[in-house]
Amino acid sequence: MRLEMSYLSDTGLVRDHNEDYLSCDDTLGLVVLADGMGGYQAGEVASEIAVQTVMSNLTELAESATEENDNPLAAHTSLQLEQAIVKANQSIFKAAEEQTKYHGMGTTIVAALFHDNTAFIAHVGDSRLYRLRHREFKPLTKDHSVLQDLIDCGYYTPEQARHSPNRNLVTRALGVSKTVNVDVQEQFVLANDIYLLCSDGLNDMLEDIEIYNILNECQHDLSLAAQNLVDAANNKGGEDNISVILVRVLLEDLNQDRNWWQKLVNFRFLT
Repeated sequence: MRLEMSYLSDTGLVRDHNEDYLSCDDTLGLVVLADGMGGYQAGEVASEIAVQTVMSNLTELAESATEENDNPLAAHTSLQLEQAIVKANQSIFKAAEEQTKYHGMGTTIVAALFHDNTAFIAHVGDSRLYRLRHREFKPLTKDHSVLQDLIDCGYYTPEQARHSPNRNLVTRALGVSKTVNVDVQEQFVLANDIYLLCSDGLNDMLEDIEIYNILNECQHDLSLAAQNLVDAANNKGGEDNISVILVRVLLEDLNQDRNWWQKLVNFRFLT
């Protein structure tokens, strides 16, 4: 699977430092983004620990490949991704216990590992992952937040929720307890899919239709799309740190093979 990646992080117009942290590895097919929280800049410590733990854990697994086991990630990719995030949670919780200045720190996380024509997606908190497929743009993750719970129980409509004072209260995060539940899913990928990972500094400022319009207009230049997304969020107020990762899947040959196979199946069925 070939991937094209672009990423950008910005402090925004209100905060005095950036507590978001992100990393990409196109060889491994791994992207990770975290949005930290906590006083005295502890949030940026939590987000960095989270991303680096996940990246290093999965990189070590990939590098341990042997002739007998070409890719240790291949057999249990979802489990490996989940376990890496659980280890990140343990590392953050331990650091917060050992150093008083880090007490109460935590972070959201959203990660995607692209392997074997599949996107393995994991998240905790309200950092999101969207997919643009042709002209269909939709979130693939569901926020772990008070606001989402209120929407689910019918107290708010999605439109009313945009103006709620509860929008930044998460119900799940890394580092706040010894254990954490990680939402993991698998999505089959198609050629030219574009995946967007973002902190809530983007989607709090921009509605989904605005994000879609920018991606759709700049989809052939991911670097420009990332810059335009950040600029648009800042133009709307830039009330939080803004971070985006964009991944385009390049699978033209595989999709051609799949079409050839489907034609053969259809031919045999008709005859």
